Amino acid sequence: MNSSYPVLLTAARTGGEVVPARAQMATTLGFHIILACLGIALPSFVLLAEFIGLRRKNGTVLRLARRWSQAMGVLIAVGAVTGTVLSFEMGLLWPGLMRRYGAVLGLPFGVEGLFFFLEAIFAGIYLWGWQRLRGWAHWWSGVPIAVSGILGAMSVVAVNSWMNQPGGFTEQGGRITSVNPWRVFFNRAALYEMPHMILAAYMVTGFLVAGVYAAGILRGRRDPYHYAGFALGFVPAALLTPFQILVGDTAARAIAHDQPVKFASMEYVPSTSRHSGWVSCCWPPDCGRPGSGGGAAGCRPSGCSGRPARSAAWRQSRPWSAAGWSRRSAGSPGWSTGCRPPLRRPPPTGASSPA
Repeated sequence: MNSSYPVLLTAARTGGEVVPARAQMATTLGFHIILACLGIALPSFVLLAEFIGLRRKNGTVLRLARRWSQAMGVLIAVGAVTGTVLSFEMGLLWPGLMRRYGAVLGLPFGVEGLFFFLEAIFAGIYLWGWQRLRGWAHWWSGVPIAVSGILGAMSVVAVNSWMNQPGGFTEQGGRITSVNPWRVFFNRAALYEMPHMILAAYMVTGFLVAGVYAAGILRGRRDPYHYAGFALGFVPAALLTPFQILVGDTAARAIAHDQPVKFASMEYVPSTSRHSGWVSCCWPPDCGRPGSGGGAAGCRPSGCSGRPARSAAWRQSRPWSAAGWSRRSAGSPGWSTGCRPPLRRPPPTGASSPA
């Protein structure tokens, strides 16, 4: 049995309260993850701007760095609030998990707390030092902010990856008797989850920053300030994108191998099958009931826009479309927008399939 099953069963022993607990934590995480991405990566973009400004004696880029640092301070403060809420939710919403495995999960959470305190302390020094520290001394005071943000993110991701690939502890009689900190922190899933999160944070922050100044450029503000702001955000994010594609593919393959049921739910494959095809658009499950116009498993065969399905000959002539992709991978007539035909279990030997 997969080693993650006992952990999942322990977390789920809350009866009918699982769905509300998940909904509440997902809502909090939905806000926090955006702030977390900015908190992880924005300090590096601030330091990059100040580095270029100091190296080239460019006052425009230094002005960008100072303005971004003010936003960084606000985001660190707001992110601390949502992060505190999440820490309480771990104990209040998942008491069974924390009661049994708190001795294991407490380590990476404690390390993350130390790095957050370092990040907050040096963020105060950095903001305070704009008028009190000169040149490179001020730049070096900001380096611990970026380093602490990255290491703190790795600590939190270590908890998530451990829940996917538990290890590094000894359990006897339902109690944790010993913990191997190294194996808990750097478990098998951490090898792809940590770089995936860090790269995602830098891409989100870079493209978000670039988008702000791109909007200004499109509105006619074609000056060095906006061009520099766009380039400082866009170039690093664009350079990291190919690496993120490789890391994401590695993560997907690892999940498909280690947790096939989870991977099937991510890909919306409701029944065990082979070569089930690619689903590009699905409707809620109740749309698949008879008379609702939906297809099997909530897929609507006529497509997301409600247009009638195209003929097989028309789909055959468009191999690049989502429908053609689904037809080739599933080995069956293609449905528009990539929705699969109904998945039926093979009938017993000697029995005839339903008409």
